[in-house]
Amino acid sequence: MHILKIILFLICTQVLFAGRMEINADKVVAGDKEVQFVGNAKLSIDNSWLHADRVNVYLDENNETRMYEAIGGFVTFEFKHEKHSFKGRAHKVTYDMYSSRYILSGKAVIDDNNFSIKRHLAGDKIIIDMFTGRVKVHGGPVTNKLFIKMYDFGRAFGL
Repeated sequence: MHILKIILFLICTQVLFAGRMEINADKVVAGDKEVQFVGNAKLSIDNSWLHADRVNVYLDENNETRMYEAIGGFVTFEFKHEKHSFKGRAHKVTYDMYSSRYILSGKAVIDDNNFSIKRHLAGDKIIIDMFTGRVKVHGGPVTNKLFIKMYDFGRAFGL
């Protein structure tokens, strides 16, 4: 377990919103530009986290984290940014560090814990832009719902 943290500090340390990525897993397999964390993988960055069967971290030419993907029966997660907070599950979660976008694939479900809008969304593929808070759902069921709290409605329109 200690070797995992040493490898993580040397290879996968990434500044993201002033945070450090930490991954714990049962097994670590390091390649040239890829590090695989296999078995009960837990990833955390600041207050964001995810749990998966496997997390693959891909490195760029400077050995900095370019992207990661979490794969498992169901990957559970909670992603937090200054104004946005999403919690849910999917079969696969991919995060691109350069664009700050999550791509959730395979029976993806999220709850948006935004202060003024409550959303419960489901689909085959969901894309979350963490900078803007925009969410795109592909192949979602008709039952996707968007909730607006009535007491926030006036504030949203400047009333």
